Amino acid sequence: MTERLADISARIDGIEQLGAVVNAMKGIAAARSSMARTQVHAVDSYAATIAEAMARAIGNEHTPEGPDAPSGPQAMLVFCAEQGFAGAFSERVLDSLAIKASDRIFLIGTRGLSIAATRDISPLWHAAMPSYSLGIPKLADRITQAIFHDVGEGHITRLDVVFTRWKQGRAHVTRQTLFPLDLSGFAQASGEPPLTQLPRATLLESLGQDYFHALVSRAALHAFAAENEARLQAMTSAGSQIAHELETFRATLRRVRQEAITAEIIELGTGAASAQPTR
Repeated sequence: MTERLADISARIDGIEQLGAVVNAMKGIAAARSSMARTQVHAVDSYAATIAEAMARAIGNEHTPEGPDAPSGPQAMLVFCAEQGFAGAFSERVLDSLAIKASDRIFLIGTRGLSIAATRDISPLWHAAMPSYSLGIPKLADRITQAIFHDVGEGHITRLDVVFTRWKQGRAHVTRQTLFPLDLSGFAQASGEPPLTQLPRATLLESLGQDYFHALVSRAALHAFAAENEARLQAMTSAGSQIAHELETFRATLRRVRQEAITAEIIELGTGAASAQPTR
């Protein structure tokens, strides 16, 4: 009985330690997700400012039109999970893809890369998601350089980004076109175009690169926040299971202790009865 009590107590200690780890992971995931959501608003404001500048540079001389249907090679920028304990985060993203043999894949996320390998998906280029959202602008720099290199070589005529948004407590996989830039969505500027020292084409090209960088950063931040929300949800579920197991083992411990006390009382009573002299 004593050995059984020790085993149950050791099991409870182990579960409590696991619960502490789960709670720590929940706290980290919540903090990272909250920071990323705040930064998304900042990037949205930055992108809107650049879009307004591009619209003013275009002026009224040209009505923006949507991008033509691509006739050449296409590519996808795919954001998957960087770490585990996020449920089926990467699987949902990869399930949404309809990959052709000629498609060029730029994949972000170490965990997603390993899952993609099991599906015979070999990305042309891949990178790890940073541990903190403050590192995402540098990641966007690397992504932008890799993509612009392929665009310059004529390997890409269209680029779509696939990432996950977290809405109303659920993950939603989103697909958007990044290249060529769709100028039709820009609000048409009123009045005369501003005076500039650069040729308009050069100015628009420079602004377009900044706008592209902002769109990549926004997608990365959404994916970063969504992965941590998924991890928070998974850890919350694990925490509930741990709490249930703890209660079960504590109830077992109380029952075994009661059985041990009852056995000792019976043993003492039996010993006292046998010790009495017979008449």
